[in-house]
Amino acid sequence: MQDDQKKTTDFGFKEIPTDEKVKAVAQVFHSVAAKYDIMNDLMSGGIHRLWKRHTISQSGVRAGHCVLDIAGGTGDLTLKFSRLVGTQGQVILADINDSMLKVGRDKLANQGVVGNVKFVQANAEALPFPDDTFDCITIAFGLRNVTDKSKALASMYRVLKPGGRLLVLEFSKPESELLSQVYDQYSFRLLPAMGKLIANDADSYRYLAESIRMHPDQETLKSMMDDVGFERTSYQNLTGGIVALHKGFKF
Repeated sequence: MQDDQKKTTDFGFKEIPTDEKVKAVAQVFHSVAAKYDIMNDLMSGGIHRLWKRHTISQSGVRAGHCVLDIAGGTGDLTLKFSRLVGTQGQVILADINDSMLKVGRDKLANQGVVGNVKFVQANAEALPFPDDTFDCITIAFGLRNVTDKSKALASMYRVLKPGGRLLVLEFSKPESELLSQVYDQYSFRLLPAMGKLIANDADSYRYLAESIRMHPDQETLKSMMDDVGFERTSYQNLTGGIVALHKGFKF
């Protein structure tokens, strides 16, 4: 018989006590924060910028909107959204990790993004905002690090306005077996080596590769969104399913 409260959860391929995951993930991102942008460009060959640009194009965000960028990290999406919402709108960059928040805040300030952006340290499972606050919520490459993904999705649903949309950009399951095999070789051999060379941290990048494999596949995540109330849910595979963009609405 399973306890109501699951006592262990995945941390990459390991099982750890559930109440330790937040701290363990935090340590990973404290370690990688300073080199995060450089490693993103190297790991994806710059393609992550195209994935994020596509996410922006699907957001429906316009002047005056209020946007929540969860796990916003170094602020790539927040930067674009701040220009779209204009002076009458607002973007909140939320991240559970204070090191990532500081990097994002400094990066955006250096690019002149001030006035319509706020930075909030927050856990996606318990977002500290009133019901029906945001026109659009995004979480890019962050959901797989959340301990209770269903609880986080429900929290996002609560703070989304009726008529608003959620966009989840995340690594997913490649569509072809050949691509999957090539991707495995890259993830578990090359990625930790790059982490060691560039960031002097192979272990954190090994965890990041493992966390991708433990993340729910496209259909499972879509069902999870349905279960917490999102409607008209859908997903688009990008780069052969290495990444998927999930979309859901609140009505």
